Amino acid sequence: MIAQKYDLRLPKKVTNPIVFSSPHSGRDYPENFVDQSNLPEYRLRSSEDAFVDDLFAKVVDFGSPFLAATIPRAYVDLNRGPEELDPSIVEGAKDPYNNPRIASGLGVIPRVVSEGRQIQNGKLSMKDALERIEQVYRPYHDLLAELLAQSTRRFGIAVLIDCHSMPSEALQNAMAPGGKRPDVILGNRYGASAGKDVFAIVEDAFKAQGFIVGRNAPFAGGYITQKYGAPSKGQHVIQVEINRALYMHQSCIAKNVHFDVMHRRLSNVSQTICEKILPRMQLAAE
Repeated sequence: MIAQKYDLRLPKKVTNPIVFSSPHSGRDYPENFVDQSNLPEYRLRSSEDAFVDDLFAKVVDFGSPFLAATIPRAYVDLNRGPEELDPSIVEGAKDPYNNPRIASGLGVIPRVVSEGRQIQNGKLSMKDALERIEQVYRPYHDLLAELLAQSTRRFGIAVLIDCHSMPSEALQNAMAPGGKRPDVILGNRYGASAGKDVFAIVEDAFKAQGFIVGRNAPFAGGYITQKYGAPSKGQHVIQVEINRALYMHQSCIAKNVHFDVMHRRLSNVSQTICEKILPRMQLAAE
């Protein structure tokens, strides 16, 4: 049985409609999972969005709740659909039809971590796969949905900032407007998960802290942006991808000397978002 399924941090008072989440920063590896893996724990950790929950920890000081995973992505991926079961790792799973995530080994129960390293030999039973989903996946998503519903009831809108990090090599061919390589990529599924006014506030907040910001490529948003983003109903989701090289040693998964500066800059970004979105949206509605 998984004891702690997520880490929910609440402000003393919720003062804005922003919810922050970090579905891939979990680092509590079940002992039997590590024992049965082909890989040592430091290799399993290569698929983490390591320390992203620490980078955004101050959002509760600005009146926003923060939901972070505790269980790692290598065990169950919270940014996938619960039906995205890979038949090459789960007994009895149906062959997917044209699903590139499953084909690459990155379904809801991953087959591989970064660089295509296989997590384990053999297959999980369907029972074991569904237990992971029931014990870890569904409680996280049930709570995330409730946090967004609470924001909508209180403020008339809800905005989810879904926080991730990306390996620096993923940016080799990425370009921000102006032709520079981005530090941060914001994804709103090309407008399908967040309106342009909300997106502009978030983008401007990052730019004001000196970040070079890319839009939607190569990361436009995953399952969470697709499931929860409904701008026509006042529910906006923006995925944030941060270049890991800016704050950590990627090879050994340790914070580097720039971490504290990054933490401060991202705290300033978060504070700006928390302060500006509701007044801007209320003004636009008048």
